[in-house]
Amino acid sequence: MILFPAIDLKDGQCVRLALGEMSSAKVFNDDPVAQAQLFERQGFEYLHVVDLDGAFAGAPRNAHAVEGILSALAIPVQLGGGIRDMRTISRWLEKGVRRVIIGTAAVKDPALVREACRLYPGRIAVGIDAKDGRVAVEGWSRTTRMSALDLGRSFEDAGVAAIIYTDIGRDGVLKGLNIEATLALAEALAIPVIASGGLASLADVERLLQPDCAKLAGAITGRALYDGRLDPAQALALIRDSRGSAPMMGARHA
Repeated sequence: MILFPAIDLKDGQCVRLALGEMSSAKVFNDDPVAQAQLFERQGFEYLHVVDLDGAFAGAPRNAHAVEGILSALAIPVQLGGGIRDMRTISRWLEKGVRRVIIGTAAVKDPALVREACRLYPGRIAVGIDAKDGRVAVEGWSRTTRMSALDLGRSFEDAGVAAIIYTDIGRDGVLKGLNIEATLALAEALAIPVIASGGLASLADVERLLQPDCAKLAGAITGRALYDGRLDPAQALALIRDSRGSAPMMGARHA
């Protein structure tokens, strides 16, 4: 399992939202590059970045901050937010993003996902953000009638590298991951699933390392790190120990 620290960008700053509401944004660091470098020094293997302004605008809005992060890090970066056309996908991959995350466009333009997977095998993820099991788009401002499972199944043969599944009702409020819904999605799909939304403490990491969660490719953590509720050294040590004691599914998808 890979634990992804999250950097959410709003107006060039690292923020965290509660339940996806932009009005709830709390600034945790006004220097995203420094924050990314801290995560790398702490031993994280992969960084998760979201351009929140881009998600609402439908096009990148924090490119300068993302480019600064890419130039400063040796670890891989996956990026989402406002990535809705091939030009943007190509641009970010050429600039060094390891994996782009397509969210809204996966609902509105599924052909884009398929073509991107064909052109960039292993480098395209789909972000499925769900509210009460229904997919939300455009920065979570609109909920569709499509279920998370139906959206995931529609890309089973597309070559998607991973699905990032976020339970919006838990995101940023430290309620704990929705393990039940995430596992149900992972069990129904061949595509690797990454859990997101609500990771609150070391107990969540311990839960993710239980045998029934071995099918998950990883999990994203945000506010718990910024608030100090999750100690990076302890969490990463647990993951390293688990890898040493048993083969971990999902690591090959990094």
